[in-house]
Amino acid sequence: MTRPVIGIPTPVENAAWGVWEADSAIVAMTYVGHVQRAGGIAVLLPPDPELAADPAQALDLLDALLLAGGADLDPASYGARAHPQMGATRIERDAFELALVRGAIARDMPVLGVCRGMQVLNVARGGTLHQHVPDLVGHEDHRRVPGAFGDHDVRLETGSLAARAAGGELVATKSHHHQAVDRLGDGLRVTGWSALDDLPEALELPGARYVLGVQWHPEADEASVVIASLVAEARSRALAA
Repeated sequence: MTRPVIGIPTPVENAAWGVWEADSAIVAMTYVGHVQRAGGIAVLLPPDPELAADPAQALDLLDALLLAGGADLDPASYGARAHPQMGATRIERDAFELALVRGAIARDMPVLGVCRGMQVLNVARGGTLHQHVPDLVGHEDHRRVPGAFGDHDVRLETGSLAARAAGGELVATKSHHHQAVDRLGDGLRVTGWSALDDLPEALELPGARYVLGVQWHPEADEASVVIASLVAEARSRALAA
């Protein structure tokens, strides 16, 4: 059986190795490891201006798309001004991922967005973001300690793609974010909510084969059933092709 190919667009961050330090296209091996253990091939996709203009050449090589977490989206991508608590942005990554998501949805390719990836999914469909969650909910529990995951439960709608992918309707999650979905993008539906404050924690696109965004970090779980569900859907799509 052919292993499905899962494309993971990479963040661009300053990294150091040996005596060297430079901007680098990197992604945490937790994403890669979960894809591989589920039987997929992980292909890393650094930002590419030509593919941002026409993503078809990249998407032709893939069976599914997995959007990783990372830096805040540039608020200009959804028509807003920057909040004082906005972090550094990478507009080349934003443009690339938004183009890939739109192209993948157009061809009914499975898409999973994790944390920032859920936000990219919403913006790709014309939605907007809350730029600093504590202003909205009055607490810091979604990002208690910068650089460390926090824990909280998420309620998932019965029968939803999110519940099927996560293996239940109440799931323990790893959280680290300070932005969240505001106005929903075209056709999207919220199917998961934080047990802390009802903040949106899962989005999906009814009618699509598999388009799911989760605000939590399934790659931080030892057994990431959410990422495994994407690989399984990609395998099914590849076999049907």
